[in-house]
Amino acid sequence: MHDGKESIVLGMGCFWGAEKRMAALEGVDVESGYANGDIDGNYEAVLQHERRRQRGQSSLRNHAEVVRVTFDPDRVDLETVLARFWESHDPTQGDRQGNDIGSNYRSAIYLERPDQQAVAEQSRERYQRALDAAGKGRITTEIMRLTRYFRAEDYHQRYLQKNPHGYCGLGGTGIPYPRQDMHKEHEEHEGLFVFMRSDCAAGQRLARDILTDWHAPLPVTPVSFDAVPTGIGLNEKIAVSPTIVFVRKSREVARLAGYDGNPLAFWHWLGRHLLSPEQQRIALQHGTERPFTSPLLDETRAGRFIDPITGVTLFRSAAKFDSACGWPSFFMPEDGALSFHEDDSFGMNRIEVRSASSGIHLGHVFDDGPPPTGQRYCINGAVLRFIPEPD
Repeated sequence: MHDGKESIVLGMGCFWGAEKRMAALEGVDVESGYANGDIDGNYEAVLQHERRRQRGQSSLRNHAEVVRVTFDPDRVDLETVLARFWESHDPTQGDRQGNDIGSNYRSAIYLERPDQQAVAEQSRERYQRALDAAGKGRITTEIMRLTRYFRAEDYHQRYLQKNPHGYCGLGGTGIPYPRQDMHKEHEEHEGLFVFMRSDCAAGQRLARDILTDWHAPLPVTPVSFDAVPTGIGLNEKIAVSPTIVFVRKSREVARLAGYDGNPLAFWHWLGRHLLSPEQQRIALQHGTERPFTSPLLDETRAGRFIDPITGVTLFRSAAKFDSACGWPSFFMPEDGALSFHEDDSFGMNRIEVRSASSGIHLGHVFDDGPPPTGQRYCINGAVLRFIPEPD
């Protein structure tokens, strides 16, 4: 939004009740509409298409009845909006809401900004834990990018305000959103907080380049530029948008002000605070661990070997073999996981391999491996993290 406001589109069943529930939240504007379907967006078209789908006469995706919620993030944050969303309907019912049955009544969160995804998914996890504790079902809410949106007809806008005794099929689960947990993780765990203005181009680029596909082994939380989360101690005021703050035990330990569009620079900054001195020597200074010292040499369980900074999968255990060279060896990486570079250091002509996601040094590749590739990826175990397959 150009005025500093932010919007998100929410499906909660019939939009008459959804609009009323969300409009009761202070500091928001709401509008009824239709979203993320493959057909024209109007009331009769949506109803007729749903009847055709249920008769098996169409496979086209129908729109969901939704409300577009516009809010000022300096007054109300996204998680507060989503807390009202979760409490105001039953998100465990799939293609229905109460007596309203059909895919047009599905529970949905349609994202208008890339940095909304992490907050939406985190809120879903929190509410699912609350539902689990109460013996309720699994959340079926779809969370995806907003692809199409049509404003609903005028007579649907503020329908229950104009018709106080009109139909509202929203019931909710009766389980409150765990607001006491909204900043609990901030106090107990290390993580990143990304402070940015809603209209910040560099912040939007950061979200697009890095935050939307986050796999790193610590949580990241986008927050409003002027809103410091409860319990977090900053060393100084935030002056630049975006600013990434690394917090450990509720205290700032490092910050990166601004983003110039270079993801590798960001990951190297993070690596300097996540990795041990020995890992940094190998990953960031092209070092080599002593042979036959990595505990991963004897790792035989099924699982994944990931980048220790980005969390991206580099190798799988099915491609690991014993090369007797003293370093963990693989005959094949994951597609697109590595980048390759000429290395003439120490009077040798070798091919260096780096993690494509973070740019850290991993090791070298040689043409003396087993079938089917004939290659041996000789990798420093210190810059791999192993994630076993669940039993």
